[in-house]
Amino acid sequence: MIGKLAELVLFGIAPLFLGGLLLPGALAAAEMTVEGEVFYRERIALPPNAVVEVKLMDVSLADAPATIIAEQKIEPAGQVPVAFVLKFDPTVIQSRQTYAVQARITVDNRLWFITDQRYAVDPLNPEPQKMMLKMVREARAAPSLFGATWLAEDIDGAGVIDNAQTTFSVAADGKVAGSGGCNRYFAEAEVKGDAIKVGKAGATMMACAPALMDQERKFFAALERVASYRIDAGQGKLFLVDAGGADILRFARMD
Repeated sequence: MIGKLAELVLFGIAPLFLGGLLLPGALAAAEMTVEGEVFYRERIALPPNAVVEVKLMDVSLADAPATIIAEQKIEPAGQVPVAFVLKFDPTVIQSRQTYAVQARITVDNRLWFITDQRYAVDPLNPEPQKMMLKMVREARAAPSLFGATWLAEDIDGAGVIDNAQTTFSVAADGKVAGSGGCNRYFAEAEVKGDAIKVGKAGATMMACAPALMDQERKFFAALERVASYRIDAGQGKLFLVDAGGADILRFARMD
């Protein structure tokens, strides 16, 4: 063993004894990670083909391109918040350098969201990063609540009668109109941001099949429980949500 040790030292290989085993001294440093979440303020859903890209960058030089230390591509992205884990070799980190985490969301290679501020990080002593991205795509790419006719696909988780068309439409002045499946109805809505409150609906007095009348009553009752809405931009769906955060009405855009 002594002869072998001398041979290793002669060739510049420092040995390490552990439990009677001879191991190389130049062991690879343990991998480290920077973790966090990516999110944005807008209440819109990402389409199924959205991609999130997150990078750990050396941004020390203001007049030179940043150097990528680690990166992760998450596809499909799912919905925000999207968790990320950036794995890197800590031996590449230099104490006098400046590091930051950057993120972006693309759809069909088109940029939708990006970080618009610096999220500085100490890679050797990282804290969880919560990165809020800014929307950069044109807002008109997403369907609008106003001026569209929405066809009900689900009422309180019970689906809808296939041959009945229950619709919902909100004008810019808050006037609500549509068909309950049997009767035409009208109401007033107050919309502030993503919050919406629909008043009690008035309707015509036609009589239809009992099942259709029952569905119409449930639809009108659900409208009175609505507290907020969100739009799935990728699928063109409108969700009306109750005060507890549950989806109680789902619509597809008709026009």
